[in-house]
Amino acid sequence: MRGLSISFAATAAITLLSTGAYAAGYPERNITMVVPFSAGGPTDTVTRLVAETMSKDLGQQIIVENVGGAGGTLGASQVAKAEADGYTLLLHHIGMATSATLYRKLPYDTLNAFEYVGLVTDVPMTVVAKKDFEAKDLKGLVDYVKANADKVSLANAGIGAASHLCGMLFMSEIKTPLVTVPYKGTGPAMTDLLGGQVDLMCDQTTNTTKQIKGGTIKAYAVTSAKRLAALPDVPTVAEAGLPGLEVGIWHGIYAPKGTPKDVTEKLSASLQKALKDPNIIARFAELGTVPVSDAEATPAGLKSKLESEVTRWKPVIEAAGQYAD
Repeated sequence: MRGLSISFAATAAITLLSTGAYAAGYPERNITMVVPFSAGGPTDTVTRLVAETMSKDLGQQIIVENVGGAGGTLGASQVAKAEADGYTLLLHHIGMATSATLYRKLPYDTLNAFEYVGLVTDVPMTVVAKKDFEAKDLKGLVDYVKANADKVSLANAGIGAASHLCGMLFMSEIKTPLVTVPYKGTGPAMTDLLGGQVDLMCDQTTNTTKQIKGGTIKAYAVTSAKRLAALPDVPTVAEAGLPGLEVGIWHGIYAPKGTPKDVTEKLSASLQKALKDPNIIARFAELGTVPVSDAEATPAGLKSKLESEVTRWKPVIEAAGQYAD
């Protein structure tokens, strides 16, 4: 019996030492960061900026892999099934929370299939229209679409996309269903908005700021609490009369369930360092957003955000009755 106790203790000690050694040496090779959306979209842009900066700090390259489809759930599912060794990560947006209700049959448990690394940024949305849309301000826009609901088209990048979620919230706030036009990605949706084939869209500043500044689309409001430095002339939704439309498309980094705590903490520390990088701060500002605080760029910060957002969006999605399966 005594021999068995010694053997068990020795095994446990070896396990602890090997885990610690693994975490201390991590990373020893390239890391893959999965973006569950197509290349060139808003979330892809954020991911590539963060991955490049974290790579320099970690001493190994973070390779961005786009795994689009099913509103972001295909990429999330791939990471949930990956080996929990810290070499496969996921950078997902608010869709991580809304998919828990949008999809009645998910191949993973949203709240329990991942380890948390930290929040990255909370990107405001913009309510925009084709450049020659006749409404002059948000109040005029709401009045117009209520009177012409069957004639006004609202584009989105597909079920579960940020533009889809914001669009649902917009229709909920004005209590008017519109003709929605889903696309396979943000790029095609924006192309048709620019070309005047669709009337409206509600999308992230990372995707609309350049077009708004260039005058190729018309902006009615930003969904942040304060006006944005990048778009100082665009009023907030509260200023424009729709305070309930205040929403941000937050982004967070996740790892497969069971990834060693030392590894997720090392990744979190690297994320916090990256978010202080002058280039990240400047590039985020150009996109109409800012990095989150150190307290938010932590496992606890992301976990708390995800849990609260699952609760917030559940009644909105159920009231709309729009499910992805």
